[in-house]
Amino acid sequence: MKHCFFLFSFLMCLQTVFGQSIKSVSLDSLYREDQLYVSVTYNALIDLPEGMTQNSFSPGFHLGIIRDLPVNKTRNFSLGIGLGYSYNRFNQNLKIDETSPPIYTIVEGGNFNKNNFSQHLVEFPLEFRWRTSNSEIYKFWRIYTGFKAAYVFASKSVFEDASERLYSKNLKGLNPWQYGLTLSVGYNTWNGYIYYGLNPIFDTASTTNLQSIEINALKIGLIFYIL
Repeated sequence: MKHCFFLFSFLMCLQTVFGQSIKSVSLDSLYREDQLYVSVTYNALIDLPEGMTQNSFSPGFHLGIIRDLPVNKTRNFSLGIGLGYSYNRFNQNLKIDETSPPIYTIVEGGNFNKNNFSQHLVEFPLEFRWRTSNSEIYKFWRIYTGFKAAYVFASKSVFEDASERLYSKNLKGLNPWQYGLTLSVGYNTWNGYIYYGLNPIFDTASTTNLQSIEINALKIGLIFYIL
């Protein structure tokens, strides 16, 4: 969590700088939605190979800053370009043994105490934004849709049962870049959020019974925008 604290502090400093830079200028002419965002999600896996399932709750935590670039006179349509951090964990029954090459085994029956893999990513969101706000209205409807790319800078897997414990860092089999489509819809601070991954989490991986592992991420949750 120290990564989260450091990045959130950095983003708060950026937001302060952006806000101070426009104090002496007309709010109507420079109105924009420069915002911090914080999101919590349930992380689902789709396109699972036969026998692979998820178990228990798979959480995601995401935060960052979006620079708002209005494209019309009333400034209710805009582009959003951002930078953020994302943590994702997936609890499932795919045992990862990071030998060379990695070995992926589907453990059926849930005969283990713990089994998951997780990722830390730097996010690069691009949004097309519509809202019902102006420089004097702070509670408004919004629909933000777009594309998000993310780079995996750290990862790990954990497997534990009665006879062995496997722990690996910086997994070799993951795609280093993840990207997908995003949608945020809501009113004021509370907004629903969906991310649909367009590329597989793993890079040309197969299970021990020769099934291709082309799983994608589907993240569903809430996103909070902070002015």
